[in-house]
Amino acid sequence: MVQQNNLTKFATISLPAIAAALSLSGCSTFSSKQAEPEQGPVVARTIEEGAPAVTAKMAAARQALGQMVALQDRLYRIAGPLLINNADLCRTQARNLLGFTAKNKYSYSGEFVDAAQAVLNYGDRLEVASVLPGSGAARVGLRKGDVLLAAEGKSLPTGPHAETEAAGVLGPLVANNQTLNLIVERNGSNQALKVPVTRACAFKIDIGNSDNINAYSDGQRVMITRGMVNFAQTDEAIAYVLAKDIAHNVLGHAAKTRSAYTVGSIIDNLVAVRPDVSMLIGTAGIKPMPQELDAAADSLSLYMVARAGYSTAQARAFWQRLANQYPASVLNGYTANHPAVNYRLAVIDKTVAEIKGKQAAKKPLVP
Repeated sequence: MVQQNNLTKFATISLPAIAAALSLSGCSTFSSKQAEPEQGPVVARTIEEGAPAVTAKMAAARQALGQMVALQDRLYRIAGPLLINNADLCRTQARNLLGFTAKNKYSYSGEFVDAAQAVLNYGDRLEVASVLPGSGAARVGLRKGDVLLAAEGKSLPTGPHAETEAAGVLGPLVANNQTLNLIVERNGSNQALKVPVTRACAFKIDIGNSDNINAYSDGQRVMITRGMVNFAQTDEAIAYVLAKDIAHNVLGHAAKTRSAYTVGSIIDNLVAVRPDVSMLIGTAGIKPMPQELDAAADSLSLYMVARAGYSTAQARAFWQRLANQYPASVLNGYTANHPAVNYRLAVIDKTVAEIKGKQAAKKPLVP
């Protein structure tokens, strides 16, 4: 399932209301200033003239933002089937969602405002940043880059607070309707789209801008670090990690271990394009996950993986490789926070066998 000045959640997105309103994964951001006077949606794009010379700092910001957005887009694509196909397993955390995220240049701060304009072509108006595969938004053809003009006849806000103000408009509409009538601007012309809402797990999915090999969940959000993405490499392996932390959220483990505040602070920090990595010194205040809770999340996550269409066959090998290369002695690594490797692997073996048997017998994949 981004706050202003942070790179997005689904990513991104960051406010809970936004996640619920716009993103299937709780990954959608909306904020803006006061809504414009009531009038018909207009096509308006401002082109700035006499742009300043690109400094080394600006060039670095553009590169950093481009790389982070590319990783976030990949996470959304992988997370889509996990969030949509497991809505019934997410219990009370399932919501009616539109399945897209939206941003404008004010979603960023400092030199990243320039980067958002230069790399992403963002202006004052909210633009679709990503569309979750399999969502109602994807089915009706909503596209990345579409400018959001109006919803159910109401003009959507623009400017510095567009994300949060749009969430206030869209949230109630999505919660109480099966479809949402949107007006978007695409290629210089207005288009009307009737977007079906999608029932999905309402967790925000974020990329963490750090190189430690880890993933985090605070009950509402899931974050996988850049380092973990690089280690996992394949979409399937990334799905194992995402599903594991989605399962921790579903099972309420952040509350049970009283770690929601600590982990939430780490997520808040690492979603920034330039986080304070000194926060990750030592254990970062995170206590190891109890083996019974960890194994329960492993079991549920494998069912989620299978229901999403990913194979569970390589799950054991992935987690074993991770533990071998980054053992518990590596602070701020995944195994340090999840040290009961042998116990977990035994549960993984049992669960994979259960799933294989149910698939062969054509039985429902329900834990």
